[in-house]
Amino acid sequence: MKLILNSKNLLEKLLILNGVINSSNTLPILDNFLFEINENLLKITATDLETTISSTLEISSSDKGSIAIHARMLIDILKAFPEQPLEFAVLENSTMDITSSSGVYSIAYSSAKEYPTAVLFEDAQSVSINSKILSKAITKTVFATGTDDLRPVMMGVLFQFSESGLNFVATDAHKLVRYTRKDITTPEPVELIVPKKPLNVLKGILSTLDTDVALSFNQTNAIFAFTDFIVICRLVDGKYPNYAGVIPKENPNKAVINRNTLYNSVKCVSIFSNKTTKQLVLDFSGNEIHLTAEDVDYSNKANERLACNYIGENTRIGFNARYLSDIISNVTSEEVNFEFSLPSRAAIMTPADGETEEESLFMLLMPTLIN
Repeated sequence: MKLILNSKNLLEKLLILNGVINSSNTLPILDNFLFEINENLLKITATDLETTISSTLEISSSDKGSIAIHARMLIDILKAFPEQPLEFAVLENSTMDITSSSGVYSIAYSSAKEYPTAVLFEDAQSVSINSKILSKAITKTVFATGTDDLRPVMMGVLFQFSESGLNFVATDAHKLVRYTRKDITTPEPVELIVPKKPLNVLKGILSTLDTDVALSFNQTNAIFAFTDFIVICRLVDGKYPNYAGVIPKENPNKAVINRNTLYNSVKCVSIFSNKTTKQLVLDFSGNEIHLTAEDVDYSNKANERLACNYIGENTRIGFNARYLSDIISNVTSEEVNFEFSLPSRAAIMTPADGETEEESLFMLLMPTLIN
């Protein structure tokens, strides 16, 4: 069995697919790519059993067959080659010869029979989402997902479909993000929790595309299909927390702040914060905000002020500097709205400009107890 393809094209595909392969696997076969050759088409698959991604390449071949090739070994070989046509020859002795312009290289392969098969997909619902919209939604939310294995539902992004729009929601109990698209609707309300690993893989691919993504899902799995890629993932099982219940309804203290100025101040002042608590205090007074951080153990302290448009009572409220920085960095508007009621209640941040009629972004951050 022989095939000829471009080294650069193959390497680009493999680097994307390699994103789902774990660094350590209990099943050795999961360290491999599955190559399925059907004459002039090569289908490559990678999986960790929870997430499966496959893509196709046009090749020069007249053969049919399938093998499993060690992913890290193949990627390292291709990285060493300049761009050129490569001939792959699958031999009977469980080795594959790769012939370049300067030499022949032999690597072992495994039987494709050992490779896990894709899940059967039944009773699926489907919806189409533009790749730019999906990429933006993932970028705006996936950073806020949790890392606690004891709360797996928070380790994914909630896709909340309804007749009024589609909400993408993520939270780790410290921060919460909701990105809404009013132009994507379904007749019946549906909720699914997509793990962050396949979403991060999708974000990397979709960022450069402008196409439609066909999303199909049932109670256990979801499929994202677009161009020559198919991503299949197992959904997170469980009920997502009632995030609407933690959103404060009355927020009399309101400020409009330049986003870049606030971000730079937070990054600078947070250097002086306590390394454990990372606490940053915002003191709203008149049309100024005083940002302070202190690490008593090392006698480090910083105080910086910046201008804003503020309406409300003079108030001091504390936040984890890293969480606050994450929130600000994912708002792309020139100015941000900052609203809160009491120092013990959550603060809300939204873009003050730059949004279209079809979209809205809502971010919430829990405060810390000021020492």
